[in-house]
Amino acid sequence: MADPIRRLTPLAETVGRLLKDRGETVAVSESSTGGLVSAALLSIPGASAYFMGGGVIYTHKAREVFLEIDLDGHPGVRSASEPFVRLTSAAVREKLGTTWGLAEAGAAGPTGNRYGDDAGHTCIAAAGPVERVVTIETGHADREDNMWRFAEETLRFFEAVLRDA
Repeated sequence: MADPIRRLTPLAETVGRLLKDRGETVAVSESSTGGLVSAALLSIPGASAYFMGGGVIYTHKAREVFLEIDLDGHPGVRSASEPFVRLTSAAVREKLGTTWGLAEAGAAGPTGNRYGDDAGHTCIAAAGPVERVVTIETGHADREDNMWRFAEETLRFFEAVLRDA
């Protein structure tokens, strides 16, 4: 695939424009997208007006160090779930003092995760003036394709949230 980030450019441009027009900012917590959402948002000229930062929160250690979330204080919450991305979207928003926190966590593949989710499963959440969460199931196990699809769905979801807010 030649220059695959361009697949996300139209969505990132729209999200960036909506944020800039409203004077709002975003921080991103990603897992199975591996930084693709942040890369797409940062590929748009003028991103510094709305993108404050983010991280690939791929391990328990990263979650504890970067977001200071200890799941012992959140009984029943586990990674790659709607409650988890609600928690991480709120945490990244608070840590970076942004209008919005955007989070994604899932199982890109080729196998499922240790929690019983099949490959192609991800959860996405936005925390801000409104809060929303969604679960996406692609139905296939191609890791790279799922990563791109998850990033695309995250940007599409966030655009819809911004338009509804």
